[in-house]
Amino acid sequence: MPLVVPGITSNSGDKTEEWTNKLVGKKITEEPSSEINFCKRDLPEEHRVIQPGSMVTKDYKPERLNIHVKEDGTVSHVNHG
Repeated sequence: MPLVVPGITSNSGDKTEEWTNKLVGKKITEEPSSEINFCKRDLPEEHRVIQPGSMVTKDYKPERLNIHVKEDGTVSHVNHG
C-alpha cells in the first residue's frame, strides 16, 4: 500500500485541508499573522466566521470558507460550502 501524507504526497489540491492546516488552533484577528493569530485580511474574500451557537444560512457555496471558532475565539475546524 502506498504511503500518503496529506499535503505532501497527495495531489488532491484540497483547499479545506490547506486552510485547516493554516487556521486550526489560531485566533482570527486584525493583527498580522503569527504562530497564535491569523490576520483576517489574509482570508479568502468569500468566508464567514461562525461563533458557537450562531445561526447560519444553509445555502451552499463551494468557494466559501466556513471558519468555526470555539468560545475562546480559537478556530476549531473549517469547511467549504
